[in-house]
This record gives sequence, C-alpha cells and structure tokens, in this order.
Amino acid sequence: MNAPNTAMTPATRTGSETVALPAAFAPRAEGPRIYNLFPLLVGTVSQWAAELPRIAELGFNWVYLNPFHQTGGSRSLYAVADLDALDERFRDGDGTSDDEQITRFCRAAESHGVSVMSDLVINHTADNARLFHDRPDLFVRDAEGKPVSPAAIDPDDPSKRTVWGDLIELDYHSEHARGELIRIFDGYIARLQRLGVRGFRCDAAYKVPPDVWRALIQAAKQREADTLFAAETLGCTFEAAQATAGAGFDYLFNSFAWWNLKAPWALEQYERLRVVAPSIAFPENHDMSRLAADIPGGAEAVAQRLKTRYALSAFFSAGVLMPIGYEWGYRRALHVVETTPGSREHDTGIDISGYVTAINALKASIPAANVEGAQMRLSAPDAPFTALFRTDTGHPASAHSATLLLFNPGDAPVPVDAGRLIERTGGQLGPFDDRTPDAEPIAFHPGASIDLLPGELRILVAERAKVAAPPPATVPQGKGRVVIEAVTPEIDGGRSPVKRVVGEQVRVEADIFSDGHEIINAAILSRVVGEETWRRDPMVFVDNDRWAGHFPLERNARYEFTIEAWRDGFSSWVRDTLKKRDAGVDVRLETIEGVELIQIAEDLASGADKQRLDGLIRSLAAEPEGSPVILEKILAPETMSLVRRNAERVNLSRYPVNIPVIADRLAARFSAWYEIFPRSQSGDPNRHGTFADVIRRLPEIRELGFDVLYFTPIHPIGKTNRKGKNNTLKAQPGDVGSVYAVGSEEGGHEAVHPELGTLEDFRQLVAASHAHGMEVAIDFAIQCSPDHPWIKQHPEWFEWRPDGTLKFAENPPKKYEDISNVHFYGGALPSLWIELRDIVLGWCAQGARIFRVDNPHTKPIPFWEWMLGEVNAQYPDAIFLAEAFTRPKMMKKLAKAGYQQSYTYFTWRNTKQELTEYALELAGEMGEYYRPNFFANTPDINPYYLQTSGRPGFIVRATLAATLSSIYGIYNGFELCEAAPYPGKEEYLDSEKYELKAWDYHRPGNIRDHIIKLNQARRDNPALWDFRNIHFTGAWNDNIIAYAKVTPERDNCVFVMVNLDPKNRQECTYEVPLHLLGLPDDAAVEVEDLLLGYKFELYGKNHRIALDPADRSAILWRIRPRRA
Repeated sequence: MNAPNTAMTPATRTGSETVALPAAFAPRAEGPRIYNLFPLLVGTVSQWAAELPRIAELGFNWVYLNPFHQTGGSRSLYAVADLDALDERFRDGDGTSDDEQITRFCRAAESHGVSVMSDLVINHTADNARLFHDRPDLFVRDAEGKPVSPAAIDPDDPSKRTVWGDLIELDYHSEHARGELIRIFDGYIARLQRLGVRGFRCDAAYKVPPDVWRALIQAAKQREADTLFAAETLGCTFEAAQATAGAGFDYLFNSFAWWNLKAPWALEQYERLRVVAPSIAFPENHDMSRLAADIPGGAEAVAQRLKTRYALSAFFSAGVLMPIGYEWGYRRALHVVETTPGSREHDTGIDISGYVTAINALKASIPAANVEGAQMRLSAPDAPFTALFRTDTGHPASAHSATLLLFNPGDAPVPVDAGRLIERTGGQLGPFDDRTPDAEPIAFHPGASIDLLPGELRILVAERAKVAAPPPATVPQGKGRVVIEAVTPEIDGGRSPVKRVVGEQVRVEADIFSDGHEIINAAILSRVVGEETWRRDPMVFVDNDRWAGHFPLERNARYEFTIEAWRDGFSSWVRDTLKKRDAGVDVRLETIEGVELIQIAEDLASGADKQRLDGLIRSLAAEPEGSPVILEKILAPETMSLVRRNAERVNLSRYPVNIPVIADRLAARFSAWYEIFPRSQSGDPNRHGTFADVIRRLPEIRELGFDVLYFTPIHPIGKTNRKGKNNTLKAQPGDVGSVYAVGSEEGGHEAVHPELGTLEDFRQLVAASHAHGMEVAIDFAIQCSPDHPWIKQHPEWFEWRPDGTLKFAENPPKKYEDISNVHFYGGALPSLWIELRDIVLGWCAQGARIFRVDNPHTKPIPFWEWMLGEVNAQYPDAIFLAEAFTRPKMMKKLAKAGYQQSYTYFTWRNTKQELTEYALELAGEMGEYYRPNFFANTPDINPYYLQTSGRPGFIVRATLAATLSSIYGIYNGFELCEAAPYPGKEEYLDSEKYELKAWDYHRPGNIRDHIIKLNQARRDNPALWDFRNIHFTGAWNDNIIAYAKVTPERDNCVFVMVNLDPKNRQECTYEVPLHLLGLPDDAAVEVEDLLLGYKFELYGKNHRIALDPADRSAILWRIRPRRA
C-alpha cells in the first residue's frame, strides 16, 4: 500500500531536542475554580479551615489566600515584612508553630478535595522587611542611595502618580542581586510546597523579569510537577503579559471583570493570549469595589445580576475566581489593611450559593469550559443580545466540545434566530442542549422560536456530531466519465410526465461533456412504455457543451426517453490523424491504429453492416501495413459513416432517469368546447329534455364550429334536501334540483337520469355527435346526494357526525345539504378508488372519451395519479379536464398528476398586463405539462366584466379565449350575450343549474356569426392549434392588446388585436410581427382579414389602427410574406 510512512532517514534537528509547549497547548484536565478566602475577613488559620467544607460544597477545587505573612508598619497584607512568620492576626493561640498551622490548613483543604494557592509577592517588600535589614544590597536605590518605593502613573491622567510609600522595590536589574533573589525565593517557594501549598498567584508578575520566573517555576515544578503558577498581569501591556506568560506560567488572570460584552478588546485579548497561556476570569476581586454595591434594585435584582456575571466569568475562561462574600452579595469592598472579621455582612438577603454550585459543577463537566480554545462572538456587534461561542480547540473544525452563551443585557425581550447562530458555529457539532441551571430548557435548533427575556442568560452545550459509520469500501467502476446533466424537458426529476400530442417531435437538450479532448457523441433513446426495444436518434452539438436532438411521437401512448453519451474513439482518431498528416507527420502507426478500430467495430456489428466491415477489413489487409492507400480507404466518406455506426462506444454513460412523455391525441391540445345542460334541450321550460332532444340540436351546435359537446352531470338526482330555483334551500313541487346532487333510488354515477333516456340512448347520442364532427364530454362529479345508493351500501365511504347523521359537504360557514363528499382513506381505501375507476372505465366503454372533473382539488393527488394512469392505460385517448379554481400549486400538481387539460384564471384576467403575463406564464415552463382551457364563462361564473360590458364585451372575451389558448370553451348562452346577474354576485340570475331553460338561440344581439368565424379561423390555421407559440407585439395603448402566433415552419401566422375597452373607441400605433416571419422591418406582407373576409397589403413594421366597439372590437389577420 502507498500509505504514508516514516522516512528512513531522520531529519536534521535545527534546535533543542525538545520544545516545551505553552500552557495553552498542554492544559490541565480541569480548569481552576478558585475561591478567594480573604484572610483578614475570616480571621485565624483555624477559622480559615472552618470555611473549607462550604468551599468544597460550592464546587471550588482551589482556595486562594492573600498574603498571610507578618506585615510591615502599614499593616497591608501586601507589605510583607517577614516571609517566615504568620501575621499575628492569623495566628492561632494553640502554641503550634506557624508552619504547623499552615500545614494543618493545607491538609484539611486536601481532605476536602481543595488545593491551596497562596499569593507570591516577590517584586517588593515592606519598607521595614527583615530582608531589607539582612540584605540591603538586594533593593533598588535612587540617586541618593535611598530605597525606591513602587509607583504607578494613571494611564488616563499622566499627571497623577501613585506611590506606595510603605513598600520598597527589589532589585532584579543587578545580575548579582537577581541571582540572590532567585535563590532566596526558590527556598521560600520550596518551604511552602513542603507545607502543602500547591499553587501560587504571582502578584504584579509583569514587574519581575521573565527569566527570574522561569528559574523559579522550573525549580518548583521539578519538585512538584503539578504546582500551579498564575500570573496577575492586570494593567500591563500585551507584550509584557506575553513575555511573562512565556516564562512558564500555567494561567494568566484576565480583565473580563471590566468587559461590557460589547467592546472588542476582551475577545481580542483572549485570542492573542490564549495561545500563550489560558486565563482566569472573575466577576470581582479583592482590589475592586463590590459588584453588588453597583447594582440598582432590590435583593432579587442584585442576586440575578450576581448569578449572571459569575456564570459569564466561569464560561469565558479556563479558570474562574470568586472572592468570599460574593455569594451573599456583600457590598463592602475588601481592604488589605482595614478589613476584619467584623466586616462580614449578615443582612444582605442574598444567597446564590446553590447557583454557584451548579455553575461550578456544569463547568467541570464540559471540556470546552476548562481549556481555552477558539472563542468568538456570534451575535452582531450591535445586536441587542450577546452570543459567545467557545470550543475546546483552536478551530471549530477540530472541536469535540463547545459552549454557547446567550445573554440579553437589555430591558426588553429579544428574539434569537437559533438557526443563524448554529450556522455560524461552523456546522460540525451535534445538537446544542440547554444546560442552564434553575431554568426550563429551551429548544435550540433551526426554526426554533426563542425570546431571551431581559437579563436572561442561557448556557448551551454541544459535542462533536457523531459521524455515521462509513459504508464498506467500494471498488471504483469508472462509470459516468461522460457527464449528462441539465436535461430538458424533464419535470420534477422525471416524476411527472411531459405532455405532447401525436405527430410532434420532442426536442431534447442536455449538457454533455467529458474530461480531456476526445470527441464525444450522444443519442436519444425512446420507446413506448412496456416495449423492450429502444429507438435511437442522434444528438448534435449546439454550443458550450449543449447538445440537442429530437424523437417522434407516432402513437397515442405513454413514452419514455433517456440519453446515452460516449467517447467516440474513431472520430477522435480521424480528427487527430488528419491534423498530423496535414502537418507532414508520418502517420503509419496511426493508420495501423485505425485498422484496429475498424476490427473492433466489425466485432460489434451485425447484419449487413457486419458483412460490409468484414469485406473492408479483407480489402485493407491486401495493402501494405500502415500504407497511405489504407488511410485513404478508411477516410472515404462512406467508410467513415459505416464505421461510426458500429464503432465502440467508449465510456458509455446513460442518464439515470427514464423521462416519461404522454403523447395525447390532438384534441387534448386543440379543441373548442360547448357546454349545455341536456335536460334543457327540449325547447320547452316545462318539459325535461332528452338525449334525443340533444341529437336534434347537433347540427346547430356544429354550425357554431365546436368539436366538444360537454354535458353537465347526466345522472339521477337526489330528492332529499333538493335545491330550489336560484339555489334556494327548499324545493317547490316540480323543481328539478341541482345536477350535481348525484344519486337517487334510480342509481348513482354509473346510471343516467331516467328522464334523459337510457344508456342505449346515450350511445346513440355519442354516435350522432361523431357523425356531426363532435365528441361528447361528460361531467365526473364525485359527490353524492343523501339518496345515493352508496350511502347505504358503503357507509364506510362517508363521514358521519357524532349523532349518527351523515355529514354534508361544507365550505364553512356554508353547508350544502343536498350533497355529501366521500372520503378516500380509512375504510374507503382501496374499495372506493377501484369503484370510481371502474365507473370511468364503464363510461369509456359507452363511448365517452372526454371527462370534465368537478372540483378535483378536493380529492387526494395519489388517487388521481393512480386512477388517471389506470384509465389511460386502457384508453390512451381518454382526456380529463380539471375544473380546479384553487391555489396555483394545486392546479399545477393536478396537471402533473395526469390531467390533459386544466381550467385557468383566464376568467379573471381582464387588463392587458394581466393577460400578457398570464399567457406567457402558461406558455413557458408550465406549457410542458399544463394545457389551459380558457372557458369564457361557466354555469357557476357570470364574470363581472360580462355583466357590464354588453355585446362588445362578449366579442372581446370570445376572441381572447379562442386565440390566446388553443383550447377554449363557452357555456350555452354566451353566444346570446346572456349576462343577467344574481344581484351582488358573480352568478347568473335564474341559474340553469337549478331549473329547466328554453333558449332562443337566434335572439337579437347574439354573436353567433362571430363565434362561427372564430372557430373557422381556428380550424383553418395551424398556428392557433397551440398555446405555447404566443408572441406579444407592440401596441402603444394599454387598452389594446396585440399578439401573434406562428407555426415552427413559419408557413402560417395569425395576428390578433383586441380593444379591451368594451365601451369606447381606442386607437394606437402597432407593430406588424415581421420578425416572426424572418422579414426585415421594411418588408411588405399580404394580409387576410379572417373576420371580415377581405385582403390587403401592409408595408413596413409600424402602422396605426382604431378599434371601435360599435364597429369592431377585434381584428384577426392571417399574414404572409408578399409573393413576387
């Protein structure tokens, strides 16, 4: 195996044999949780020890003592006079030695699981220190030889200089003094180590040279390897802190206590120093004023703020320090001289000990909280909340543990987008769990709704996401070398079929490419679903790796297609060999390679091609190997064509989806519908019409030019809760009810209404319609009257109310008591589905092939996908129209489910902009699967436009419907300009849905002639047989819409202009669509007016026209290039 391995020759070392890692890269397993037991506040050593059980219970693992040695004259703890003696304020009076008392305390602490840390003050002593008396040569002197006191300049006001006159500085500048001081303090540290002290807080560590610290720390760790050194570097420069930490310190104390969570300096300081040494944060320390003293409000507000600040400190750094009294909200500051045991406060009303215990336990349990990995603010700098993210390594990519703090410092709730914060963590961690003590956990995941309350803090914890077990190793197959993608047409990844009609060629395009410079080739594979043999049609290169081709639809069937592509070795050989030959290169070897390629092709060929290739090979073998004669024979056009047909398809790739295509008959894309109520065809409002009456009307309907005669439901109608005229809830004697209340004792959806006739009568009507050039469409309305036989035969198909009564159809608050809906699941699956399919198949057997389906959007999509597929498998010529005036996505999905035609929003698109945008939408991507049927009106819809527009409005809407779409329809009465409205509604007065009507089909004011001419123009002009070829053209008046349709061959072009204003004359300058015919702007065209019947010529592109509703509202012109 070629796995990485260690080099045989070791690399030359360029430095020391070992490199000590900074403390940040070798952290302790558990960060220090330090309790500052300020000795002046507690008292003697034995009183210190009495505090240990409580400190351990709080969860601290270190107890830190400020200096406890004999002080100088100022009595300040930091003015140490004698390192070998306890200050008398701390000495117990039991007669034991000072060292024994310290040892006893350290052992007691150890027994409680707490280590002792003492202050290490080696930059100065008290001005009367014993060391000054014994070794005055070890101190800094001024020019006059006087010892120098430490001083500091106020960085905000350089004129202010503070001098600690009770202290004198040790001299680390003199090499002699430095060596002696290292020896003295090393001995002091060793003595404290022997007494049991395990750690040192090094006061003002930056004032002592790093090499001094390095010597002391190394010596101490040689004695006790786990001795902890923490440097107090507050107030010094970054460079000084960096140099100090580099001397071997385990921790630095940081400035978190002064951070407002907004300013950038804290995180900048953290990031720069964490790679040197981890740090310790604190909410307050002994040098500061008490936090509780600065918090407004009562005890509850103070306690909450103290909790929050401690938790933030604990999770900001690897370590945390808390001074005694913080847990009780002490307000009096600790003072290195004046504080006494009497300074303790007993009436604060505050005790957050339980919360501190919980935070310490939580901190100890989370790896990321005990080391200093990367930390960043995930919230925006000016966000009203703070989000701090911290990991256990220097980069989230390698993190195994992380914390996320959310804090709202404001006075109002703040919404937090969990997903946005999770995104910013890097995405390699598992879920964040809320571990906040004393709080109900919140859900923190993308999409979670979180409101941070004022002052609220949340502590979230995550671990590295578990990596799923890798799948078994695989052997590479090398498939897919030739890439095939971006295939069109393809709908929903091949789940939904593309729609075309028989006779069309499906244009297929794809991005096809491969590595290298080999020539590639591609083909479309197509077949009728269920057949085994694939038809192959070539694809050709277009540009930019785009390829295109066609395959034909020859049958009314469901097709499928895919694409194959391969590296064409023979074509590549031809190209490369010709280049070499033309450049004068010897191509003898290339010629031999060409013969080998032909031999491979012969092995793959069959039939006549195999015989021809065999003869070719024998012919080539008769010539000298690699000779120019052979090359010329191979390069002969007929030879190359023969070889290419049979050559090896190298690295053959196949698109993984077989894309379905439905080849419908033309009527699915081009038809004109005329809707009637068969029961109203007698001519007498008092006599129920019959199928025979419909037959008598066929010549007149055919004269109008329609080819689909659509019947509203023809089934028995229920009597229970029958509707009266004008949709009244109570029927009167003789009322015929709604045809949509299907079912009575005479039968259901499989039966015909007895007064219409019999099934035999229906079959005769279907035959008569065909004889007149029309076919019948019937309504399929899946709803039942209360009298439907199914209700008793199949109660499991219906919904029932708690009182045992049948649940009626509802559209709250409306209730339709004359019908009930079936439901499709539970006890209805699969029996109801099968019954409905069989009913449709039964009507197909009676001769019906077109079905208008009522309200399909209220039935499940899976039902339609199954049922339509089942019916079209037996009757591929069956056409289904979806009557779904509903949400756009549901309308589109129904079309994808298998509906050949769909109702649209055309009825409510009236302005030029609305019509243009809608027609282009339908002709675009939707046109691959959605065929729009533009009904100008329906029995349910009497459009407001028609109610107010008069006869011109009907001409406008008929022209638009018939020419914008290739499928359109009108409801009986439209040609008569019937528009009497039910007051205040988009419905008809005296609706035919609820009563018998007798129409005078030749009453004055009708537009029969216009309808006849429209339908004649549609039949005569193939450009109007499609809806996807719409082109809108210039017409500079918002009330005039202009558009053209042209066939792909450009042999038929129809130009339409319509005045959308039914009341007023409108005029405009318009453009003749010369470009659609491939003509220049100054060309001339011959024009035939298909409505008025005369011819003329137009010269050039721009012309002017007036359209007056009193004369003509629309023009319909056929245009063609002027013949010479």
